[in-house]
Amino acid sequence: MSEKNKLALSVQYADPRLQEEITRPMIRKWVKAALFAPAELTIRFVDAEEGQELNRDYRGKDYATNVLTFAYNEGEEVAEDEPTRADIILCTDVLQREAAEQKKTVEEHTAHLIVHGVLHAQGYDHEDDEEAAEMEGIETEIVTGLGYADPY
Repeated sequence: MSEKNKLALSVQYADPRLQEEITRPMIRKWVKAALFAPAELTIRFVDAEEGQELNRDYRGKDYATNVLTFAYNEGEEVAEDEPTRADIILCTDVLQREAAEQKKTVEEHTAHLIVHGVLHAQGYDHEDDEEAAEMEGIETEIVTGLGYADPY
Protein backbone atom coordinates (compact mmCIF):
# COMPACT_ATOMS: atom_id res chain seq x y z
CA MET A 1 0.00 0.00 0.00
CA SER A 2 1.37 3.40 -0.88
CA GLU A 3 1.82 5.92 1.90
CA LYS A 4 -0.34 8.28 -0.15
CA ASN A 5 -3.45 6.19 0.50
CA LYS A 6 -2.57 4.75 3.90
CA LEU A 7 -5.86 4.09 5.65
CA ALA A 8 -6.92 3.31 9.19
CA LEU A 9 -10.62 2.49 8.93
CA SER A 10 -13.20 1.74 11.60
CA VAL A 11 -16.71 0.65 10.59
CA GLN A 12 -19.53 0.84 13.13
CA TYR A 13 -23.01 -0.55 12.64
CA ALA A 14 -24.96 1.25 15.40
CA ASP A 15 -27.94 0.45 13.15
CA PRO A 16 -27.18 -3.12 12.03
CA ARG A 17 -29.71 -3.35 9.18
CA LEU A 18 -27.10 -3.04 6.43
CA GLN A 19 -24.35 -5.04 8.12
CA GLU A 20 -24.90 -8.12 5.92
CA GLU A 21 -25.39 -6.17 2.68
CA ILE A 22 -22.74 -3.46 3.04
CA THR A 23 -19.59 -5.21 4.21
CA ARG A 24 -16.34 -3.83 5.58
CA PRO A 25 -14.34 -4.92 2.49
CA MET A 26 -16.80 -3.07 0.22
CA ILE A 27 -16.55 0.05 2.37
CA ARG A 28 -12.74 -0.12 2.42
CA LYS A 29 -12.69 -0.36 -1.41
CA TRP A 30 -14.99 2.67 -1.79
CA VAL A 31 -13.07 4.75 0.74
CA LYS A 32 -9.69 3.97 -0.86
CA ALA A 33 -11.02 4.92 -4.30
CA ALA A 34 -11.83 8.40 -2.98
CA LEU A 35 -8.66 8.96 -0.92
CA PHE A 36 -5.96 11.33 -2.11
CA ALA A 37 -3.98 11.32 1.14
CA PRO A 38 -3.48 9.17 4.24
CA ALA A 39 -6.57 8.98 6.46
CA GLU A 40 -7.98 7.77 9.75
CA LEU A 41 -11.71 7.39 9.22
CA THR A 42 -14.71 6.00 11.03
CA ILE A 43 -17.77 5.06 8.98
CA ARG A 44 -20.85 4.74 11.21
CA PHE A 45 -24.32 3.55 10.18
CA VAL A 46 -27.08 5.03 12.36
CA ASP A 47 -30.88 5.04 12.51
CA ALA A 48 -33.04 8.12 11.86
CA GLU A 49 -33.17 9.10 15.52
CA GLU A 50 -29.37 9.26 15.93
CA GLY A 51 -28.98 10.85 12.49
CA GLN A 52 -31.45 13.60 13.36
CA GLU A 53 -29.83 14.18 16.74
CA LEU A 54 -26.35 14.56 15.21
CA ASN A 55 -27.59 16.83 12.42
CA ARG A 56 -29.50 19.00 14.93
CA ASP A 57 -26.73 19.19 17.53
CA TYR A 58 -23.81 19.78 15.15
CA ARG A 59 -25.35 21.36 12.04
CA GLY A 60 -28.43 23.09 13.48
CA LYS A 61 -30.76 21.17 11.12
CA ASP A 62 -33.50 19.20 12.88
CA TYR A 63 -33.89 16.26 10.49
CA ALA A 64 -32.02 13.09 9.57
CA THR A 65 -29.88 13.45 6.45
CA ASN A 66 -28.20 10.81 4.29
CA VAL A 67 -24.55 11.50 5.21
CA LEU A 68 -22.74 13.74 7.69
CA THR A 69 -18.99 14.24 7.64
CA PHE A 70 -17.13 15.48 10.69
CA ALA A 71 -13.58 16.32 9.61
CA TYR A 72 -11.39 16.82 12.66
CA ASN A 73 -8.71 18.85 10.94
CA GLU A 74 -11.12 20.91 8.82
CA GLY A 75 -9.80 24.38 8.08
CA GLU A 76 -6.40 23.64 9.63
CA GLU A 77 -3.04 23.63 7.94
CA VAL A 78 -2.15 19.95 7.83
CA ALA A 79 1.35 18.62 7.20
CA GLU A 80 1.64 16.55 4.03
CA ASP A 81 2.22 13.34 6.00
CA GLU A 82 -0.57 14.14 8.51
CA PRO A 83 -3.61 11.95 7.92
CA THR A 84 -7.10 13.26 7.27
CA ARG A 85 -9.18 12.41 10.35
CA ALA A 86 -12.97 12.22 10.13
CA ASP A 87 -16.15 10.48 11.15
CA ILE A 88 -18.60 9.81 8.34
CA ILE A 89 -22.14 9.08 9.50
CA LEU A 90 -24.66 7.38 7.20
CA CYS A 91 -28.33 7.30 8.15
CA THR A 92 -29.71 3.91 7.13
CA ASP A 93 -33.34 5.07 7.00
CA VAL A 94 -32.60 8.01 4.68
CA LEU A 95 -30.14 6.02 2.59
CA GLN A 96 -32.65 3.19 1.96
CA ARG A 97 -35.51 5.62 1.20
CA GLU A 98 -33.39 7.64 -1.24
CA ALA A 99 -32.14 4.51 -3.00
CA ALA A 100 -35.75 3.40 -3.58
CA GLU A 101 -36.83 6.90 -4.73
CA GLN A 102 -33.86 7.14 -7.12
CA LYS A 103 -34.35 3.56 -8.35
CA LYS A 104 -30.82 2.60 -7.26
CA THR A 105 -29.61 -0.35 -5.28
CA VAL A 106 -28.74 0.31 -1.65
CA GLU A 107 -25.18 -0.79 -2.51
CA GLU A 108 -24.71 1.75 -5.28
CA HIS A 109 -26.25 4.59 -3.26
CA THR A 110 -24.12 3.71 -0.22
CA ALA A 111 -20.98 3.64 -2.40
CA HIS A 112 -21.83 7.12 -3.69
CA LEU A 113 -22.54 8.54 -0.22
CA ILE A 114 -19.30 7.12 1.18
CA VAL A 115 -17.31 8.61 -1.72
CA HIS A 116 -19.13 11.91 -1.10
CA GLY A 117 -18.31 11.80 2.63
CA VAL A 118 -14.65 10.92 2.03
CA LEU A 119 -14.29 13.86 -0.35
CA HIS A 120 -15.83 16.17 2.27
CA ALA A 121 -13.34 14.82 4.83
CA GLN A 122 -10.55 15.91 2.48
CA GLY A 123 -11.85 19.45 2.15
CA TYR A 124 -14.11 19.24 -0.90
CA ASP A 125 -17.42 21.07 -0.62
CA HIS A 126 -20.44 22.15 -2.63
CA GLU A 127 -21.26 25.53 -1.10
CA ASP A 128 -21.41 27.29 -4.47
CA ASP A 129 -22.04 26.20 -8.07
CA GLU A 130 -18.34 26.03 -8.98
CA GLU A 131 -17.45 23.87 -5.95
CA ALA A 132 -20.51 21.68 -6.56
CA ALA A 133 -19.58 21.11 -10.21
CA GLU A 134 -15.99 20.19 -9.26
CA MET A 135 -17.06 17.83 -6.46
CA GLU A 136 -19.78 16.17 -8.57
CA GLY A 137 -17.27 15.62 -11.39
CA ILE A 138 -14.81 13.92 -9.04
CA GLU A 139 -17.59 11.82 -7.48
CA THR A 140 -18.85 10.73 -10.89
CA GLU A 141 -15.35 9.71 -11.99
CA ILE A 142 -14.76 7.68 -8.81
CA VAL A 143 -18.22 6.06 -8.68
CA THR A 144 -18.22 5.07 -12.36
CA GLY A 145 -14.63 3.84 -11.94
CA LEU A 146 -15.96 1.50 -9.27
CA GLY A 147 -18.42 0.07 -11.81
CA TYR A 148 -21.58 1.90 -10.75
CA ALA A 149 -23.79 4.24 -12.79
CA ASP A 150 -23.25 8.01 -12.80
CA PRO A 151 -24.78 9.10 -9.46
CA TYR A 152 -26.05 12.34 -11.01
